[in-house]
Amino acid sequence: MGLANAPGAAVKRGLWQRIKAVALTDVGVLVRGLDRDALERVERVLLEADFGSASFELAERLEQVMRRGDIKNEHQLHAWLVEAVASQIREAGVREGLHVAVDGEGPAVVLLLGVNGVGKTTQAAKLAHRLLGEGRTVLLAAADTYRAGATEQLEVWAERLGVPCVTGQQRTDPAAVVFDAIDSATVRGIDVVLIDTAGRLHTQGDLMEELRKVVRVAGRKRPGAPHESLLVLDGTVGQNAIQQGRAFTQAVPVTGLIVTKLDGTAKGGAAVTIRRELGVPIRFVGVGEGLDDLEPFDPVRYAEQLLAEG
Repeated sequence: MGLANAPGAAVKRGLWQRIKAVALTDVGVLVRGLDRDALERVERVLLEADFGSASFELAERLEQVMRRGDIKNEHQLHAWLVEAVASQIREAGVREGLHVAVDGEGPAVVLLLGVNGVGKTTQAAKLAHRLLGEGRTVLLAAADTYRAGATEQLEVWAERLGVPCVTGQQRTDPAAVVFDAIDSATVRGIDVVLIDTAGRLHTQGDLMEELRKVVRVAGRKRPGAPHESLLVLDGTVGQNAIQQGRAFTQAVPVTGLIVTKLDGTAKGGAAVTIRRELGVPIRFVGVGEGLDDLEPFDPVRYAEQLLAEG
């Protein structure tokens, strides 16, 4: 999982340097703990990195462990911060990546959800590429029939990947496309159907009702479907991502998140905020534009890169 090697990477590496400068101003801090002024400065550093409400919790916990004398040097401080950040987004029992099983009864069905502009179509292609690399067969379904060019974009990806793509006419009922896609995949013996859904209709209510219908139709056509519903969020938009996430999770069951644009941004703590506020595990992070630039989310690696010592 990568956050670095982008223009903003130096800013991310600076997060550790900034916290260290506050928490280890002098050797006496290791004996006395953080005073109120230093505590507030740590909170401010974390807030500026988009940790949201976790900023206060992390700063308070840091103050407590330093006051107890549990941290005696710079190395211990760094190790404690890495584990503390990882613990904010780790969920017991949740595996990384995509959870789809091929059971011989029909295809696994995966929905890609999110507002227009977050890159759902590209993430669908990246997931398809990943599944193909694992030896799975894949069918893409263009259920975003409202956005001009969405179907064509998915068809281009399908041709590039060498996989079939089921489409409908513009403004065709998206649920009908999903029905046809699952039917086609079943006939062809395909392992996984990846469905690119709409991100905007006339009103938010229209969109959410359309997605509920897609979920219902998928479940009728293939028992247990959708087997995964992955919500794509832009990691740079802060509270907007939280608001988007709440709207989708209230409308349909969301099983995991794909957070994009965590590379090259000073807002690396956004993953913590998104995970805490939505209560949905992060499955993947987008770290670039290439087909291989979608990586299973690893909380410890994320924290290590966010707090890189370079």
